[in-house]
Amino acid sequence: MDALEIFRLVATEFSGIPDDDEKDPDTGKTTQYGVRSFLALYSDQISEERFGKAYPKALAYLTAHKLKMNGYGDCENGKIADSLRVSSYSEGETSISYSTGQQANLQVDAEYALTVYGLEFLTLRRNAIIPILSAGERRCYGR
Repeated sequence: MDALEIFRLVATEFSGIPDDDEKDPDTGKTTQYGVRSFLALYSDQISEERFGKAYPKALAYLTAHKLKMNGYGDCENGKIADSLRVSSYSEGETSISYSTGQQANLQVDAEYALTVYGLEFLTLRRNAIIPILSAGERRCYGR
């Protein structure tokens, strides 16, 4: 499957976005960008070489995450709560609690934890890219 097919399979809430750009017949200007344009926009943020066979899936999840963070998709419950950032709210005197604390905001990948698509992208990245760790635990013998 290519990235567009995977995107359509896993991110059904974006069914209102066409596959290809829609253009005004009179002016030729783009009236609505399609999923292919968004896939192309975010494709340079990840390495096809590093992800290997999982690249189309990673690109689909990354694109869905970016679209969700930009307010596209199903927003019937509101854009902020929809992207998993609001943990609770009350109406009397209006109080809102966010599920991402300051500590999470300091982490490099905190943004990806805000959508289910971002979490799936992180899982794929963890499986494809294994970091090299050096804890300096080598012992010096003979001293």
